Amino acid sequence: MSRFSDMFAALRAEKRTALIPYIMGGYPQSVPTPALMHALVEAGANAIELGFPFSDPAADGPVIQHAGRDAVARGVNLQQVLEHMHAFREKDTRTPVVLMGYANPVERYELDGHDFAKDAAAAGADAALIVDYPPDECEAFAGRLRAAGLEQIFLLAPTSSEERIGQVAQLAGGFVYYISLKGVTGAEGLDVGEVQQMLAHIRQRVSLPIAVGFGIRDAATARAVAKSAGADAVVLGTRLIDAMEQQPQQPLEAAASFLREVRAALDS
Repeated sequence: MSRFSDMFAALRAEKRTALIPYIMGGYPQSVPTPALMHALVEAGANAIELGFPFSDPAADGPVIQHAGRDAVARGVNLQQVLEHMHAFREKDTRTPVVLMGYANPVERYELDGHDFAKDAAAAGADAALIVDYPPDECEAFAGRLRAAGLEQIFLLAPTSSEERIGQVAQLAGGFVYYISLKGVTGAEGLDVGEVQQMLAHIRQRVSLPIAVGFGIRDAATARAVAKSAGADAVVLGTRLIDAMEQQPQQPLEAAASFLREVRAALDS
C-alpha cells in the first residue's frame, strides 16, 4: 500500500473527495515552502502537488508561469525543492506528495550526476508528474520510478485518444490527472457535464482514482466537479497562488483561508 492508496481508501470510506493543492517550490519567497505545505494540510489538503520551477512551463497559465519564473530568477532549482520535500517529511510522514514539473530540470539534474528517482524517494516524495513525459516515451523512466518506490502520474485530456488512455492505464500509479478543459492551467470555460462524460469513459479503461484540475477556480467549481462530475480528487493551483499574490503581507494565511473554503464546499 502507498500513501496515495491509503488516502483514497480512507476518503472513499468517508464518501469524501480528495483536495490536492498545487504550489510552486520556493514561492512565495516570504514563506518557507515546508511551512506553506504544513499550513495547507491543516487547512484541509489531503495531498500536495509540489512544483519545481522551470523557465518555459508550456502547460501553465500566466499566474503559475510568474511563480515559476520568480523562483528561477532567485536560483530555486530541483535540488532545493527536494530539500523542501525532505524538511516537510520531518514533521509529516502521512500526507502524499507529488513532485510536478517538466523534463528539462529533471534531465539537467541527472546530467549533473544525480538520480532523480532515488533522490526524490529519499526526500520522501510519493510520485512524480512530468508534464512532457508522455507514457509512450517514458517506459524506462517509469520503471526507474517504480524501482525507487515512486508512482508516476500521467495526464489525460479531452483530446486523449483511446490508445493514450490505454497506455496510461498500463503505466500510471497513484491516480490519473484529468485536464478538465483545452488550455493551460487557470483557463476558464469548464463544462462540468463534459467532464462527467469523460470521467465515465476513462473509468472503462482505468481503475485508478481520477483527479480533475486546470479549471478549478473556486469552491463552487470544486464542489461541482466532485459532486456532479464524480471526480475522486480536485486539484487547484492558479487560484491558490493568486490568493497569495493578492495578500503579499499574509500569503500563508491567504492560502489557508482559500483552501478552507474549498474544503468546506467539498464536504457540504
